[in-house]
Amino acid sequence: MRALSSLRWKIALTTTTVCCLVAAALGILVHNVVARQVVGEVRKEAARDLDHALGHYEYGTAHGDVNAALDPPGLPAPLRALVARGRTGSMVGTHGGEPVMWAAGPADRSALAVWIPYGNTRERLRDIDTAILASAALAAGVVALAGLFLADRISRRLATTAAVARRISAGDLDARVGFPADTGPDTGAEADPGPDPDGRRPRRYRDEVRDVAHALDSMAASLQERLEAEKRFTADVAHELRTPLTGSLAAAALLPEGRPKEMINDRLGALHRLTEDLLEISRLDSGVERADLSRVELGRAVERAVAATRLPAEVRVVRDAVVLTDRRRLDRILVNLLVNAHKHGRPPVEVTVEGPVVVIRDHGPGYPAELIEHGPKRFRTGDPGRGRGHGLGLTIVAGQAAVLEIAPVFANAPDGGALTTLRLPVGRLPEAG
Repeated sequence: MRALSSLRWKIALTTTTVCCLVAAALGILVHNVVARQVVGEVRKEAARDLDHALGHYEYGTAHGDVNAALDPPGLPAPLRALVARGRTGSMVGTHGGEPVMWAAGPADRSALAVWIPYGNTRERLRDIDTAILASAALAAGVVALAGLFLADRISRRLATTAAVARRISAGDLDARVGFPADTGPDTGAEADPGPDPDGRRPRRYRDEVRDVAHALDSMAASLQERLEAEKRFTADVAHELRTPLTGSLAAAALLPEGRPKEMINDRLGALHRLTEDLLEISRLDSGVERADLSRVELGRAVERAVAATRLPAEVRVVRDAVVLTDRRRLDRILVNLLVNAHKHGRPPVEVTVEGPVVVIRDHGPGYPAELIEHGPKRFRTGDPGRGRGHGLGLTIVAGQAAVLEIAPVFANAPDGGALTTLRLPVGRLPEAG
């Protein structure tokens, strides 16, 4: 959400910055054009007065109502130098402490200069600049508000899409963004008006946020269909294998005792266990499994579950606790973890109970990084070199733990070995009597 909020402000700031830059460029352009026009009018007026004064000087008459003088002391030096080269010109300067527009031309060996007040023109230019700045500030403010408004709508729709993506990642494949196919003025997109009478389709506006949402919905639907197909396939295969396997096991029991019978029974037993695991996974995937919760003394339950496996493991109860769990499902989780530790790890295998937390550890190579990061995947053992197992044991652990609403943590111990942590919900002690 913070990233989307940042995106909203980035869009608003970018829009405002671009608006300010455009307003500044247009302001400078307008200022230059208006200033050139206003100052040009004053220069023309000064030039007319200078022509008038030169005419009177040539005929030796008075200058009339024109402010004119020969070599006045306030004449700017650049203009005086220009006149000395026999040319006429004009520039802004001061006379008697007031801003004026000077115009001067050669008169014999002197400079005949006229001046007209320039204060009003300067004030006019300042008023124009103030109006330009005020208009630019107003435009920037309006664009900033509009940009923030539009960015907020975009970010809210992206936030909805991101929330749905997180729900899908968490396993809720029914989650959908659900933006309408054709949106109205809320997003700036227009509905498809259909083909023109001549058969050509008019150009329609694209709504990229809506496209992303629809792509996410399509991906979720496709993923859901694939997973449902996989679940159905797993359940169908397991059910179809169960009947011939039962017959094969019965037929194998009739074989004479010997090594061939042992080998057949061993392979048929492995196939039978695989079939039962597939059926269990299909039931867990269906989402219909419900836990039969009861209060259980965790230390004693773990000791009995470990003893039932007949696998060597050291059980250490640091502090016992009464937890609220399904005893059968908890036994299934512990048995699978112990079997996995002996198959893919090395002894000693240690089981520690400390309050509502159970930790199972071996001293083997540890879990692969992919399993720690993404969790167990079916038919992936993480131990391809040994070629043992089908990767279903930890998948069943994760499925049964989900039914119990606990999250197993798969990690590696600092000094080596796989480390699995189960944190169970605490239940109240049963009342005496």
